Amino acid sequence: MSFDTLIHGGMLMTPDGFRPGQLGLSAGRIAAILAPGDTAEAGQVIDATGLQVLPGLIDIHCHIRSPAYPNRGSVESETAACAAGGITSVFEMPITDPCCNTPDQVAMRRAHFAPRAHVDFGLYAAPLTLTEAAVDALADTGIIGFKIFTTPSPEGREREFAGLAWPDPADQLQALRLIARTGLPVVVHAENADLLARAAHDVEGDDPADARIHNRARPPMAEAVAVAMLLTMNMEAQARLHIAHVTSAATVEVLRRFAGTSDFTAETCPHYLLFTETDVARVGVAAKINPPIRHAADRAALWQAIADGVLAHVTTDHAAFAPAEKAAHTGNFLTAPPGHPGLETMLPAMLDAVHAGKISLQRAVSVLSTNAAARFGLPDRGRLSKGCKADVVLVDLAAKTQITKTTLLTAARNLAALTEGAVFHGALRRTLLAGETIWHDGLTGTAGQGRFITPKGLA
Repeated sequence: MSFDTLIHGGMLMTPDGFRPGQLGLSAGRIAAILAPGDTAEAGQVIDATGLQVLPGLIDIHCHIRSPAYPNRGSVESETAACAAGGITSVFEMPITDPCCNTPDQVAMRRAHFAPRAHVDFGLYAAPLTLTEAAVDALADTGIIGFKIFTTPSPEGREREFAGLAWPDPADQLQALRLIARTGLPVVVHAENADLLARAAHDVEGDDPADARIHNRARPPMAEAVAVAMLLTMNMEAQARLHIAHVTSAATVEVLRRFAGTSDFTAETCPHYLLFTETDVARVGVAAKINPPIRHAADRAALWQAIADGVLAHVTTDHAAFAPAEKAAHTGNFLTAPPGHPGLETMLPAMLDAVHAGKISLQRAVSVLSTNAAARFGLPDRGRLSKGCKADVVLVDLAAKTQITKTTLLTAARNLAALTEGAVFHGALRRTLLAGETIWHDGLTGTAGQGRFITPKGLA
């Protein structure tokens, strides 16, 4: 047997579990899975002795925003960070200026990303109008899914949120019904607009420099109520609903109670699994994220929900801002822009959780990769199986990763305040995209290697 590349000596994460073996890669695909002693020839041999060989990560929730905001990073910088974080497929949200809400905008963003992306990319879109014609036209462009918010457009960002913000429940139901017809997933940022408005009124006059004000202004109940309403509506609409960035024990309980009522899934993010409001107070507005980072009891509930399968996905919700944009709101958690980088820290953070016994490595692979491929209809990703795309990461569970501004590739490295200085047990050693090494002790791939992902495969 002869292959382009042979990965030998490692423990392979196969659909049947971990086992020693070799991966034979040819023409960008996994051509064979061999026993440790099988003889094979290859143009390139990668020694994975002592390493775990995993499918590439699929980040289904990311904000790069390019080309509208070059001060926040570029497709090149942020997809390079993906490669450095073991992410071989990244799904970009539609929040940019203008919002990605028409076929022309999808085409523009695809054309912008294609020559610049270091990893494969999918694009979400927002329905500019709630009509069959508008929704169907977007679905026909090859988008990976739809995105909506149950909250109003933030003041001054109306162009970015045109087609995203649907605070009226009647509109939300209509969106679910229309998108259900396409068969594509719809990802929802779920917070109840009326409860947020009341909470904003209740905190008027409170100290905006007090980190606790963010949780009071965006309480867990607003999230839980919005999710309960969506799940109730989806019992009739039957959309492929996906709840973004779950933060609270209250929302986890809602998800449990609605289990089996419709086709829905939910995600959380490493910042909700690792940190609490105390960490936000320590760091300042650089750690402001919407919805807010909560409390220790919520964090424990999220870990339990991952263990139970109530939460089937862990995503970055990477959202970069320029340091000056955050600095302009120092001491004001109400007005500071929300977001934190996470592309390069998600994998080591989850490997550290494996080391701590919070999650098995097999379960970590599921929530970081396998489940995403299944949910978004990409059967040739998220698994190390013959015929699958040769997107592979090699990790060392015995090594450690220290997060510092000087080692991060994201343009938002100076805002990685929550993880700055953290030491995680576990380290990425190599990232392969379609059988080609794109990161190995540094970036080795080139811009433009990434391909556009559609629900039918690569375009």
